[in-house]
Amino acid sequence: MTAPDPNAPAVEGRSAAPGRRPTGRDVARLAGVSQATVSLVFSGSEAAHRVSEATRQRVREAARSLGYRPQAAGRQLRLGRSGMILLAVPNILGPFFGRVLAGVHEEAGKHGLAVVVSSGWGSATLAEAATTSRFDGLLICSPDDSQLGELPADTPAVFLDADPSGSRARPTFELDVAGGMRAAVEHLVGLGHRRIGHLRSTHSAYTFRVRQSAFEAATKGLEVVEVGVSLNEGQRAARSAAHQLLSRPDRPHAVVCDDDVVASGLYQAAADLGLRIPADVSVVGIDNIPVADLLAPPLTTVDLPGEDLGRVGVAALAALLRGEPAPSAEPLATTLVLRNSTTA
Repeated sequence: MTAPDPNAPAVEGRSAAPGRRPTGRDVARLAGVSQATVSLVFSGSEAAHRVSEATRQRVREAARSLGYRPQAAGRQLRLGRSGMILLAVPNILGPFFGRVLAGVHEEAGKHGLAVVVSSGWGSATLAEAATTSRFDGLLICSPDDSQLGELPADTPAVFLDADPSGSRARPTFELDVAGGMRAAVEHLVGLGHRRIGHLRSTHSAYTFRVRQSAFEAATKGLEVVEVGVSLNEGQRAARSAAHQLLSRPDRPHAVVCDDDVVASGLYQAAADLGLRIPADVSVVGIDNIPVADLLAPPLTTVDLPGEDLGRVGVAALAALLRGEPAPSAEPLATTLVLRNSTTA
């Protein structure tokens, strides 16, 4: 491969002829390499790594200086790809999925991929998307169990926040939500609470089954009061469920909520009933979405690093698209963020 010409002029201040769109030949001349090297650097293929990092950097700097943009459509046609990946989430309005999308977009840009996001896709629609040429691969976040096994075997797909045992050997990455739930309960127990309330999701997705199992294990030997709530029905349903929980004669003085939107509903219900947080009821959420720090008082919650989940998912999918095995990873660590919504 052609090495940079040590006598080539610096890239600063050079441009194509006025009124003419810069070409790969202009970039090659400025970077001191062959036109074939420029094509290879911008090919998006694994073969680009045959060019040294120093040369790739010089070519990119020359391209930026000239305002050169490679012909993406032609490159994708040669590779037989669309350059797009699909991120499928259950609810595009869910704040946690916004965090995942932020990480997906950031990592996808590093691999020359564009992201299309959609929500509410059933297994049949996902299978159809997998068999068309619209998407190079699929990222499926927090799927129902029915969506885990119906994709064609040759479809590049990565599951996020999903059951590893049900994904039929496809790359699957999850968060340590069990560890987060244990930390939430242990924090309340450490403050002296022995009657723990739980506003639990009635959704059957894997992540909520894990939360429920971890809650039951962590509260063994304690008095537990639980009320189910449908997360898909939003804050109004959460407020109603919280009213039911806080109006009981055996009202708990500490409550764990399966996500921060539910916790905000509990804040509203507590205000309706004249209860103070945390003096009358301590509250812990899960997600650490922006609203958690805006509540009064700010909400103690388990941080689920959705951005990191999105990044590792795209990195794994990009590896599959290059014909490489996807890397494996332990569940991503979660952290209890202590604020002012709990007290002894």
